Amino acid sequence: MSAQPSRPLTPWLGVVAVGMIAANLRPGATSVGPALPDIREALDMSATVAGVLTGLPGLSFAVVGAGAVWLACRAGLNRALVIGLVAVAAGLLGRSFATSTPLFLVLSAVALGGAAVGNVLVPAFVKRHYPHRTASLMAVYTVSLAVGALLPGLIHPVVREAGGWRVSLGLWGAGALVALVPWLWLALRERHHRGPAHSVATSSIWSVARSPKAVALAIFFGTQSMQAYVGFGWIPQILVDNGVTVASASLAMAVFSAWGLPMGALAPVLANRWPDRRPIVVACTLVLAAGWAGLLVAPSAAPYVWVSLLGISGLAFPLTLFLVTDLTRDPRITSAVSGFSQSIGYVLASAGPFVVGALYAATGGWHVPLWFLLLTALPFLVAGWHAGKPGAVDDELARAVRPA
Repeated sequence: MSAQPSRPLTPWLGVVAVGMIAANLRPGATSVGPALPDIREALDMSATVAGVLTGLPGLSFAVVGAGAVWLACRAGLNRALVIGLVAVAAGLLGRSFATSTPLFLVLSAVALGGAAVGNVLVPAFVKRHYPHRTASLMAVYTVSLAVGALLPGLIHPVVREAGGWRVSLGLWGAGALVALVPWLWLALRERHHRGPAHSVATSSIWSVARSPKAVALAIFFGTQSMQAYVGFGWIPQILVDNGVTVASASLAMAVFSAWGLPMGALAPVLANRWPDRRPIVVACTLVLAAGWAGLLVAPSAAPYVWVSLLGISGLAFPLTLFLVTDLTRDPRITSAVSGFSQSIGYVLASAGPFVVGALYAATGGWHVPLWFLLLTALPFLVAGWHAGKPGAVDDELARAVRPA
């Protein structure tokens, strides 16, 4: 990947391309939940395998995301994103026709692997082509991610009624094909150059582990993602077990998810205005702790307030994505930091719901799991505090390789 900033031939096309690919990076994961009862019945899928399916996004994002930088170094950044989108489209379209559980799982993994490539490399694309407009482009990116995550749950009942669950799943593969159009054009215009041999950034994401700021960003991303995955997986059950009706718990879940839209737009604006992001991290920590504390002490008293606080704390997710671009100067380092933070982060994100579920099963209630979630606010704060300080990962890496 070239280290020199450049712009697409038509600047607005890059903006459209970022929005379109972002909207297609989450349906592979979020379209399964609403259709899961139909999928299990049609494919005779066991509850254990269904658990594997629901845990597949985090695992795929972690494992495949680790190789995204290697792919971009060899194919070129834009071409690697095209490869990712092709995998998303092929996997999502293919699994809508799958007639066996193994094939459905394999094609889901293909689609999610393609999304992992986009997760890691879009921030590097933004850094390379829009180095002076990263806040605006990252706002487009994060809001489009939130839209893509929300839409499957909203439209599934309508599409299922009209055409069945297979049509509902396949629709998102068609969307990925549409998103390919601008990226094919950008890939054709791309000039691919390997970075110089002496660059501190290599095709390995682990090269940035020498930067304390990159490590802090990975932990911050991971603890935030863990909180989000726990919220998506367990909030309805927490509320129902504490006397909230199923209908109210479902609405509370929708409220929790909906906060992703305004927070996705707000985070890059706030972070761009304040070079020192530690006050934002502290604010996110306080509302996060308040949300879990509310569910611990009085879950049925004000469930929409508690889930709103948790949803607002999710501002940390778009903040971490913005920091990946803002704390780096060389687009190659941007991609390495993106891959490193997301690979580490999604491992934590995948583990969180399982740990919470195990604590719930072992104790027979939500008291211990919610205390656990409250305690995770501490590493969230410490890591975010360090990541939010002014400074560049590039400088830390340069100091790490400088002779004593």
